[in-house]
Amino acid sequence: MKKIFYFLFTFFGVYIHAQTALYNSGNIQIHEQGQMGFHTNLINDGSFDENTGLAGFYGDFPLTVSGAFAVTFFDLEISNPDNVSLETSLNTRNNTNFIMGDFFTNRALTDNYLNFLDNAASNGSGDISKVDGYAGVSNQQSFTFPVGDELQLRQLVLNSDATNLFARCAYFFEDPNSPSTFPSFNTSTKVASLGAISDTEFWRLEGNIPSTIQLTWNERSNVDALVTDITRLGIVGWRNSSNQWVNIGSNGAVGDLTQGFISSASFVPDDYEVITFGDSLGEPTELVNPDNFLVTPNGDGINDVLVIPETDLSPNNSIQIFDRYGLKVFEMNNYTNEFNGFATTGNFVIAKDKGLPSGVYFYILSLDDIDLDFQGFLYLAR
Repeated sequence: MKKIFYFLFTFFGVYIHAQTALYNSGNIQIHEQGQMGFHTNLINDGSFDENTGLAGFYGDFPLTVSGAFAVTFFDLEISNPDNVSLETSLNTRNNTNFIMGDFFTNRALTDNYLNFLDNAASNGSGDISKVDGYAGVSNQQSFTFPVGDELQLRQLVLNSDATNLFARCAYFFEDPNSPSTFPSFNTSTKVASLGAISDTEFWRLEGNIPSTIQLTWNERSNVDALVTDITRLGIVGWRNSSNQWVNIGSNGAVGDLTQGFISSASFVPDDYEVITFGDSLGEPTELVNPDNFLVTPNGDGINDVLVIPETDLSPNNSIQIFDRYGLKVFEMNNYTNEFNGFATTGNFVIAKDKGLPSGVYFYILSLDDIDLDFQGFLYLAR
């Protein structure tokens, strides 16, 4: 009787092909070994999240998933050359099989995405089947986002230092100077160490865990317009703190000017709005010359924190700050303007909770990505 029930349930989805949609306002559940085939739109305004069987989207005409609540499937499958548009998020807890067609999300509506929960994985993604828009991942440390545009798979491989509660990614075959869903990321606004920056494509990656990524390029990427020597190719990003393109750092490109892959140095994705390829060059020493600084943490918005612009040249950096007696009072890796006059180290700092006293301090700054070290002075005035 169980097998008959599942057959009729799938048949019901086919039977209402001529209807507007399958509307769920109650509590539908696909049990273990159950299969449900969608040949019509799905509107979910009820509970549809305790499934253990297979849900597939089939047919040869466009389908839409919408409604007030996200749908959660166990196994998921798409075989529809006219694609499935997600107007609400769709979660998967196990395997997602990409056979034919794309899951499409509107890139202007970032809250709609195909989300891979916990140990969920994707299989079979390629140019003919992928996520054309945003894909998300929850409670996973490493994941390959099966993202691209309508023509090509342009996946991004994420490897994080710890489990991501949530991360999200989309690919854009667009010029970052005039993107469709973002303000302009002017490729002329960049640190002096960078050469040309891609005006062909970019990725948007969200996440707050230090991570490395791997990107690939192909003939459509036009990296030969950026570099003539593949060893100069790097991964660059639009850094939020300075509103400019900087070198994220990479472990070397593998391939030639028509195809290959490259891995990044460690970085926090949320520090960057978008990511793409660029001519990383080598940083001339004379272009890097950290100054002496004034820090006045009085809340007026001027010099409240220690801002060292050169750290944008090297997201992988470290800083140490010492008082005039040589006592270390502050230390941080991957510094991004956190020092506001309070000590983070030093057992002999008096009244640490009230902030360091006014006076002269000196710092040692290591820019690991370009293998340079500097030291300088700062004056703290309260």
